[in-house]
Order: sequence, then structure tokens, then C-alpha cells
Amino acid sequence: MDFMFFLNAIAFGVGLAMDAFSVSMANGLNEPAMGKRKMLGISATFTFFQFLMPLIGYFCVHTIANLFESFQKFIPWIALILLCFIGGKMLAEGIKNKNGDEEKPAVGFAALMIQGVATSIDALSVGFTIAQLSWAEAIVEALIIGAVTFIICTCGVYIGKKFGTHLAGKASIFGGAILIFIGIEIFISGIMG
Repeated sequence: MDFMFFLNAIAFGVGLAMDAFSVSMANGLNEPAMGKRKMLGISATFTFFQFLMPLIGYFCVHTIANLFESFQKFIPWIALILLCFIGGKMLAEGIKNKNGDEEKPAVGFAALMIQGVATSIDALSVGFTIAQLSWAEAIVEALIIGAVTFIICTCGVYIGKKFGTHLAGKASIFGGAILIFIGIEIFISGIMG
């Protein structure tokens, strides 16, 4: 583990956390009165999945690589469906309550788990790129990716909360549109690349 190992892990973390950052921001937009505990819970959820998925990919390469390769073509579809479902729900709630008079529902546990999976599913492929590492090095790499994700997502929720306060009733519409856009972006880049 040298300087380049750590630099590479941080770069992976930043790249993988961008979708989670946007979704975190959308969650903050949707719930501007969110408390610190929930903010940290959202960041921790994305961190957990961004940590876990590369390790699952690593494990698959070393055990059931052929099965995983056939599953990989479905990853863009899964992300598209999950994020469009959640984003569409947020969008519909925002349109129904344009003026912001009604209390917006908080992001629930189930929705947060779906967001975590949907935004980190592309991190499974990182397991292929780190397949040459030892198990201990793969864990360190995943820990660094997780730490970077935590910092980025915490910033995302905070930024979303600040803008959500200013956008009032339009925040849910904007947040839902962000989720749908991310789902489409993951789908297109997965199909093209």
C-alpha cells in the first residue's frame, strides 16, 4: 500500500459518491427541517453500501465471476427502475403540494435502503478492478471509499437542506427530478459503456 494506492482509493470514492451526493442533496431538499441525527443516518447508509458493494464485487471475482458477469448487464436497468420509482413518487408529491402548505413526508427507511442500493450498484464493478489486491488491501480500499462517501454525502444533505428551505414547495419536485435524472444517467452510461 503506497501513495498511489491511497490516491486511487480516494479517486474511486469521489467518483462513486457522486450519485449518492446528488441523492443526498435531493433528500435534504425534500426535508429541509431534517435533524443532524437523520443527516448522519443518510450519509451512513450511503457509506455502508459504497463500502459493501466493491467488496461484493471483489468476492464475486474470486468465487462466482461467471454468474456475476451475466448479472452485470441488468445493473443499469435496476438503478433506472429504483431511482425513477422513488423520484417519481417525490415528483408526484411535490406537484400535488406545489405551495408547500402540507407537511412533506420524511425519507423513510425503506426508501433510503433502495436509494443506497441504487446509487451504489455500479460500485460492484469496482470489485473487478481491485481483484489483484489482497483481501486486506480490498478492505482498506473499501473503507477509504466509504469514508470519502460519508463526507461527500453529509455535504450533499446539508446543501440540500439549505436550498430546500429557500425553495419551499418546489424542493420535492426538484429532488424527484434529480433522482429520475440520475437513474437515466446510470442507465445510459451502463448501456453505452
